[in-house]
Amino acid sequence: MLIYNIGQLVTPHSGPQRGRDLGALEIIPQAALVVREGQIVALGPEAEVVPAYTDEPRFDAQGRAVVPGLVDPHTHLLWAGDRAAEFEMRLQGKTYLEILQAGGGILATVQATRKASVEALMAATRPRLIRAFAHGATTIEVKTGYGLDRETEFKMLEAILALDAEGPWELAPTFLAAHAVPPEFRGRADDYARLICADMLPALKTWWQDHAAGRPLPFVDVFCETGAFDLAQTRCILETARALGFPLKVHADEFDNLGGAALAASLGAASADHLVATSAADIRALAASDTVAVALPCTPFGLAESHYTPAKAILEANGLLALATDCNPGTAWCESMPFAIALACRAMGLTPAQALAAATVNAAAALQRADRVGSLAVGKQADFLILEAPDYRHLAYRFGTNVVAWVVKRGRFYRVEGGLQCSSTPQ
Repeated sequence: MLIYNIGQLVTPHSGPQRGRDLGALEIIPQAALVVREGQIVALGPEAEVVPAYTDEPRFDAQGRAVVPGLVDPHTHLLWAGDRAAEFEMRLQGKTYLEILQAGGGILATVQATRKASVEALMAATRPRLIRAFAHGATTIEVKTGYGLDRETEFKMLEAILALDAEGPWELAPTFLAAHAVPPEFRGRADDYARLICADMLPALKTWWQDHAAGRPLPFVDVFCETGAFDLAQTRCILETARALGFPLKVHADEFDNLGGAALAASLGAASADHLVATSAADIRALAASDTVAVALPCTPFGLAESHYTPAKAILEANGLLALATDCNPGTAWCESMPFAIALACRAMGLTPAQALAAATVNAAAALQRADRVGSLAVGKQADFLILEAPDYRHLAYRFGTNVVAWVVKRGRFYRVEGGLQCSSTPQ
C-alpha cells in the first residue's frame, strides 16, 4: 500500500528522547509512505517516493497529517464492575486513601473481579480496548492487580493474552499482584509480600512458560505507596522478580515520596510511574538511569488534584519522560491517549512536540519496544495514525473529541467513523 498526499508526516527522531531533546521531530510536508507485510519500506517526500512505487495499491490521505501509533504504557484496562459511587464520595470530601482504608478503592474492584469469569472480564474490557484503539493507541500495556490472589491474577493474565490474540491492538502484560494488600491479609502486608515472593512469582514463571511460551516475560510491578507497599517490601518483590528474569516496573510517589523512583532506577526497571511527589534526589537518580519516568496526567485530573508530575524538572535533569492514561475504574476511567497529550500540555507545560514524543517513542521505551514501535522509519512496524486534521498539533490543541480518522496497525487499516470499522483495502 502506497499512502500518498500526506499533508504532514510527523515522527520523533530515533529515541528514546532524553531531557531537552524531547520533542525532536522530523516533519515532512506533502509526503508519502509505503507499507508491505506489516512493515514500513519507504517514506519521504511524495515527489521522491511515488515515482519509485508505481505498482502499489494506493490510498489518498487527502492532505491529512500522519503520526506514529500512540503507545499507552500504563493502564489497568481489565476489571469488572465500576466505582461511580466512590467518585461521588470523593466529591463529598473523602480522600483516596480514606476510601481505600474503608475497604473501597482497589479492594472494591478486587471483589468484583474475583467473581468474574475470564469470558466476563474479556467482555467488559473489549469495549474499552476498542475505544483506546479508536483514539490511536496501537500498543497498550495492561496490568493485572485486581485479583490479589494467585488464581485471579492468573485469570486476568489469561484474559489479557486472549484479548491480545484477538487484536487488532498489541497488548503488553504486566503482573501487579502487589497492587494492594488483600482483605484477608489486612494488617499483614509483610506476609503478603512474602507470599508474592515465595509463591506467586515462581508460579508465574511456570504458568507463563505453559501458557505463553515464546513470548517475552511480563513486567512485574509494585504499588510503592503509603497504604500499599513500603520501600522494603517493594525491594523484596522486585529483586525476587528480577532474579527470576522478569522485567520491572514501579508505581511510585503518587501521594508520598517513599523512594520508589530511585529504587526503580537502581534495579534497572523499565519505568517508574505516577511520580507526582517525587523528590529532587529521586529525579536525579532517574535521570542518571535508563528508567523511563511515566507521567499519568489523567489521574490527578480525575482526582481533582492540582499537582502533576514535575515534567520540566525531569527534563531539566536530562530524564526520560513518557505519557500514559492510567485508565482504571477508580481515578481515571479514560481510554484516550490524545486527552492525556492535551492535558500534559496544559497541566505539565509540555509542548505539542514533546507530548507527541512522550506518547510515542518514549512510551515505547517504557515497554522496551522502541525498536519496533513509537516512530516511523524503514523497517519498523507499520503502526501509524491518519488524523482528520492537517497538522499533528491538533492532537494537543483539541480535546473532548477524536481527531483520528484511520488507525493503521501492522499495515492493516481501521476506519474510525461511526464506530471502528476494519478495512484491509481502504477506499
